[in-house]
Amino acid sequence: MFKKSMLHALAAAALVPAAHAGVDLIAIGSISGSYEDLSTRTAAPLENGVPGNRLGGLGSGLAYAGGNTFLALPDRGPNAKPYNPLVDDTVSYIVRFQTLRLALSPSDAGSALPFTLTPTLRKTTLLSSPTPLVYGSGAGLGNRIDGVTPIGSGAPALNAARHRYYFTGRSDNFDPTRPSTNTLNARLDPESIRVSNDGERVYVSDEYGPYVHEFERSTGKRIRSFKLPANLAITRLSAQSAVEIADNTVGRVTNKGMEGLAITPDGRLLVGFMQANLEQDKKGSLRIVTIDTYTGATRQYAYKLTDGSGVSEILAINNHEFLVDERDGSGMADTPLLTDTASAAKVKKLYVIDLDGARDVSDLSGDLSAYAVTKSAAPFLDVVAKLTAAGTDPRLIPSKIEGIAFGPDVSIKGVTKHTLFVANDNDFLATIADPLKLPSDATRTMVPNPNQFYVFSFDDHDLPRYVPQRINDERDRDHGRDHDDDED
Repeated sequence: MFKKSMLHALAAAALVPAAHAGVDLIAIGSISGSYEDLSTRTAAPLENGVPGNRLGGLGSGLAYAGGNTFLALPDRGPNAKPYNPLVDDTVSYIVRFQTLRLALSPSDAGSALPFTLTPTLRKTTLLSSPTPLVYGSGAGLGNRIDGVTPIGSGAPALNAARHRYYFTGRSDNFDPTRPSTNTLNARLDPESIRVSNDGERVYVSDEYGPYVHEFERSTGKRIRSFKLPANLAITRLSAQSAVEIADNTVGRVTNKGMEGLAITPDGRLLVGFMQANLEQDKKGSLRIVTIDTYTGATRQYAYKLTDGSGVSEILAINNHEFLVDERDGSGMADTPLLTDTASAAKVKKLYVIDLDGARDVSDLSGDLSAYAVTKSAAPFLDVVAKLTAAGTDPRLIPSKIEGIAFGPDVSIKGVTKHTLFVANDNDFLATIADPLKLPSDATRTMVPNPNQFYVFSFDDHDLPRYVPQRINDERDRDHGRDHDDDED
């Protein structure tokens, strides 16, 4: 046993060099949380009064698509505004991804950081199915925020206008007679996105099912869904998360499903990450699910939490090593209302893990820690430490650091460096109570809560086995101008 423990410790130490002085913050950029996206046909107010094309939640998932192009994935929509507990305040927000240009340019002399990051929204793509989906009837839900208009069916009005079946974030859009992994359900809570090597398709993971869907990148139409293991599903479904959690003993915990998704550089393997333990597993024992995109075969591996409350993302370093985003819920927008107390960010750390030699735990449950994949003893990147060292108050570091993606190489003082882009989920809250002031302060007001992007540089010493994913980006899919998918 001692020998096995020593070998595991040595393997963990070998994952990451002892020093990470080369990992540096090089740029910060943002997009206002009050903007609207390019899907003007969805701009009408949702059930809670929020515009249906609010540009928010961009860092739930972030994928590199070549050049300066990134895909940003909001989650199920603006449900942080209370209006109806029977559907967990979820709304008929049509889920989508945003195509962004994240351009780095050298900063002016005297700037604190070497680069300036300029984000530009280029395209909004709505996610749909070519075949019918299951929507809630709206019966018994009462009226919208105006107190007059019935909430009605969960099917978006755009379905009839576009002759499509759109996925939405509303929690009652499901068939109660089938397991949660039923791919006919219209409810989708997307949390991560990755691009195929040919650049033509995107893969999206979700928390409701959980699901992993493949969509056509240009149109957002679903191409296929991967069959996930039955032990990830729940069988007693509800529009209310508390009811689902109480009624199930097997499967994903509600709102803590497949939060992360990676694609290996060879483009063959998708690697999903459950945010928290399954109902049948011990707390702190998380599951990684690999999917062979050629055969559909799956495997499951165990992960042991270190000091966060869950995992938000996974990113491929090569075909067997990955960065894992482990975090807590503290930080800016953790407590967005005027009556709440301030919250300082603490745990936002990226660890290196290695699946090589790990045991498939598909047939196991309970405490999986003995089979946990090899994990670096120290984090590759401590986001809170880096940002506070650069002068950012920890109360202004976003609570939900969720999107991570490698980006284009840059030159710093004549030396080529790799880049890592990190983004937050701002929960579609355009403003929040000032995190720097306490509720007792009479001058406390609402302040902007933007979509944030942080860029870090690193070199081959920091990740010696880093292999970039090669994405075909020769064709300009955005046609050089801003638009939404109404033009396809």
